[in-house]
Amino acid sequence: MDALEQFKKIMRETDNVVFFGGAGVSTESGIPDFRSVDGLYNQKYDYPPETILSHTFYRSHTEEFYRFYRDKMLCLTAKPNAAHLKLAQWEKEGKLKAVVTQNIDGLHQAAGSRNVFELHGSVHRNYCEKCHKFYDAEYILHSEGVPYCECGGGIKPDVVLYEEGLDNETISGAVACISRADVLIIGGTSLAVYPAAGLIDYYRGNKLVLINKTATPRDSMADLVIQGSIGEIFSKID
Repeated sequence: MDALEQFKKIMRETDNVVFFGGAGVSTESGIPDFRSVDGLYNQKYDYPPETILSHTFYRSHTEEFYRFYRDKMLCLTAKPNAAHLKLAQWEKEGKLKAVVTQNIDGLHQAAGSRNVFELHGSVHRNYCEKCHKFYDAEYILHSEGVPYCECGGGIKPDVVLYEEGLDNETISGAVACISRADVLIIGGTSLAVYPAAGLIDYYRGNKLVLINKTATPRDSMADLVIQGSIGEIFSKID
């Protein structure tokens, strides 16, 4: 039985699945991956992306941060691909209990997924640091320079920047779902970003499926490894 057939069999026989995904889930929707050859880390700016996307840089060079953020992080025309849509369908059917994602693009929710743990936040949520008023991504995209609230406070995206901690409530929810899952599918992630990648250590089930274009440090632990594009693979599952 080839890997795809094995995957189909696993999915037929379970109704307690959790999906843990990274940037590779969204690259097929046109959102750049940070670490791939043509990803953001290999493009040229005045500062490296990991510097720009740090808490320190946000505080000290806020206008420069927003120039990069609008240009490279706000991909608001992106649409869910086959992977997002299949996961939403499985949730509707009662098979998938949760999506745990490192992505900040909101595409899982756009596809119809409801129980989504966004480890690194979302570009769709932005708050005034003074009065906490909410602003959507369109507001940020069409603002100029540093976006300010009507109260005069600066607006900050609800995304986890380098040097910032993950949200405790999101972590707790993700850990609870992962630890209760029978099947954990890990897809589109190099498992290189911590602490997010460490969450899969809480998995206690008996079927670990790994789907990624390249090898990951956890391949040897998986019951099934499929190398390839996750959207393409999910599109072949009934």
